[in-house]
Amino acid sequence: MACSNLTMWVSSKPSLSDASGLSFRSFLNPFQLPSHNTPTATCNPSRSVTPIHCGLRELRERIDSVKNTQKITEAMKLVAAARVRRAQEAVVNGRPFSETLVEVLYNINEQLQTEDIDAPLTKVRTVKKVALVVVTGDRGLCGSFNNQLIKKAEARIAELKGLGVEYTIISVGKKGNTYFLRRPYIPVDKFLDGSNLPTAKEAQTIADDVFSLFVSEEVDKVELLYTKFVSLVKSDPVIHTLLPLSPKGEVCDVNGNCVDAAEDELFRLTTKEGKLTVERDTVRTPTPDFSPILQFEQDPVQILDALLPLYLNSQILRALQESLASELAARMSAMSSATDNANELKKNLSLVYNRQRQAKITGEILEIVAGANAQI
Repeated sequence: MACSNLTMWVSSKPSLSDASGLSFRSFLNPFQLPSHNTPTATCNPSRSVTPIHCGLRELRERIDSVKNTQKITEAMKLVAAARVRRAQEAVVNGRPFSETLVEVLYNINEQLQTEDIDAPLTKVRTVKKVALVVVTGDRGLCGSFNNQLIKKAEARIAELKGLGVEYTIISVGKKGNTYFLRRPYIPVDKFLDGSNLPTAKEAQTIADDVFSLFVSEEVDKVELLYTKFVSLVKSDPVIHTLLPLSPKGEVCDVNGNCVDAAEDELFRLTTKEGKLTVERDTVRTPTPDFSPILQFEQDPVQILDALLPLYLNSQILRALQESLASELAARMSAMSSATDNANELKKNLSLVYNRQRQAKITGEILEIVAGANAQI
């Protein structure tokens, strides 16, 4: 039965002492009680209960539906909370390798300061065309996670257009693929799907593509757009210069400033008094010291040419891992808000249901009393 468009107002706490004043007219419409002083009494909406728009069956079905939705969002929040912990551990576990690789690159560069290095990945050219690697998520229900990154990409594209620089897109993630497929005027070099757990193989696929574009001089600069994980309630879309690489192994933004993080924040999920809580820890990843007396068998230039592609792969892998951690954190926050809203909606619907049920019982009592008085 569809919800009625009629709004019925029920007077609060009718007194049975007024039963003598009931007539056959009140029997037909028991929701309007005549008083002794006036021939007819009009309802005052300001003193009435909340208007009733639906039947009891519809309200019960609505309450059950909200309960089921609350269970689903609560389960999704717990799943995202467990997965974001694993994503954080993947970022931290890969950090010693990146730190050691940076130390090796730095020391090799110190020995080659007096030589003219011809490394293709570090060659700075006049920028005529830029490749933008946009890393988005594969699923929704994560708040504004994907929208913020896409807006960042749109702003960067507008900035490049204003400078008269050509651009091309390498889209990573189903949400980004869908967005750019619907806009054929944006040039896209390749569409790549993400995964639930980023691997070195997936990062190598992206690295090979950007490596071929840069070495063949199809593009003069490669920028990486991804969402940097800050906390469980905050993530920032950032742009890093991927190519040309810094000879010292630093991660730089579009302005050339070093933005490589030295510390990681871990968020340990625990339960306190039956509720999910978060504890924050700051972790400094230890790295072994690089020996200053270490000798290289091969030519340092050859070692540099071998290590720079490896470092490129590690930076892409870390960006994928941080993007996944940010997506899971955003989904956990969104599902937590959805669970709270479902709980609030369930309380409001239960309140309306109880009021309507009480009004129906009151109306039935008034009908019985009016029928008894009509027979006298």
